[in-house]
Amino acid sequence: MDVELRHLRAFVAVAQGLSFTRAAERLFVTQPALTRTIKQLESILGATLLDRDTRRVSLTPEGVRFLEGARAALGAVDRAVSNVLQDAPLRLGFSWLLPDPWAQRAVAEYERVVGSAVSLVRTDDPLGDLERREIDVAVLRDRADLPAGVRTVRLFEERRVVVCSTASPVAERRSVDWSELEAWPFVYNSVSGTVGPWSWHDGGPSRFVETHNYDEWLESIAADRGISVVPDLATRRTIHPSIRFVPLAGAPPSTVSIGFVLDHPERLKRRFAEAAVAVVDPAPDRN
Repeated sequence: MDVELRHLRAFVAVAQGLSFTRAAERLFVTQPALTRTIKQLESILGATLLDRDTRRVSLTPEGVRFLEGARAALGAVDRAVSNVLQDAPLRLGFSWLLPDPWAQRAVAEYERVVGSAVSLVRTDDPLGDLERREIDVAVLRDRADLPAGVRTVRLFEERRVVVCSTASPVAERRSVDWSELEAWPFVYNSVSGTVGPWSWHDGGPSRFVETHNYDEWLESIAADRGISVVPDLATRRTIHPSIRFVPLAGAPPSTVSIGFVLDHPERLKRRFAEAAVAVVDPAPDRN
């Protein structure tokens, strides 16, 4: 048996994170399948590339040397394929503000490795656009109702804050606790919002104001139809003279993931998923 691309991708994924668990998640395979692939590669080469025990994974001296060549080989293949696909950029869909600096780093890493562009697509229905193949990858927040066939990769968590009108009494508060949200009407985006009626199993706000896109949601809050909750990214990225942000205590965090359907162009989607994970800060200051 000759060394195949799947062997190289499996080895590089493990070597980069020194974790079979994380590598299996990135490659969308089971850990036993990944372990078999690594053993096949080591058997073909007649060398041990990884030292692994029950607690850690590390590269052997042969593994360190092989990693450099494996990365170069994969990069060359990606660039060769990209020369054919360079007129078809990967379409990255998002419903509102892209998380920074992750988004900028992920796009730059993908374009550096693959050699083709990322096209940013603003959409109010990223999951629907995925199913219709109008986008290739979607940035998702706190979505559990995934259509069949949509794969997700969890990236990181964001802290949440309250957003309200400057006319609301909440604007004068120093902070609000999650348990206090039931005291005010709550505005939510039913298409792509991260917090809504589904966020409470018991209790919760007595009245909900439904909106259907980001602009309706924002202007309803500005008009003092109610308060809402957003990731704290909005505090530095949203400018509106009639809204205020207030710290929120006791709230569940907002989880950011990417989602996609593994069909054409599957290779580009996998490469973006790898780039997206590679640039996540292992110890982000999000608190």
